[in-house]
Amino acid sequence: MAGLANRVRIIGGRHRGRRLSFTPGHGLRPTADRVRETLFNWLRSELSGARCLDLFAGTGALGLEAISRGATYLYAIEKHRGAARCLCDNIDLLGEQDKVEVAVADALGCLLEPPERRFDIVFLDPPFADAVLVEACQLLETRQWLAAKALIYLEQDAQRAWPALPGGWHVLRQGIAGQASFGLVRRAKPG
Repeated sequence: MAGLANRVRIIGGRHRGRRLSFTPGHGLRPTADRVRETLFNWLRSELSGARCLDLFAGTGALGLEAISRGATYLYAIEKHRGAARCLCDNIDLLGEQDKVEVAVADALGCLLEPPERRFDIVFLDPPFADAVLVEACQLLETRQWLAAKALIYLEQDAQRAWPALPGGWHVLRQGIAGQASFGLVRRAKPG
């Protein structure tokens, strides 16, 4: 059963039950099924037609789950070539090439560039060893990557205190599962 350890499954939507493979790597830790289930229950009424950004995409499980459930566009950023290659293979497997764009790049570096579009939903789940949540949140806000009432999903090591969020960001929901602390934040500012 070792092969199943490097797989995640889509848990809802039109690709429900499809299994996606990934190559293990340093810091790569797919969001657990039960956490994804909770998150996507929270996002249920927000996904239809949403433009999503998956920073530190890794396996792509969060972004591809959003596409499966009705999001219309996903921009996934992953700096590790092997992980990005597996992500592209999984996009091909699902037949979602027309809805997903993958950048093989450093997420923080990408956030310094002017965005081509603003995003409705952002998945921000960096490797636990990287203390980049504060910087990523600030860049999302100051570099205008977010739609006016964007939702931002944050995940980090449960041992860490939650970082200070930009002004106008409000925590809607939070949870803890195993080593992960996660939350959903709403941006309530003019776009």
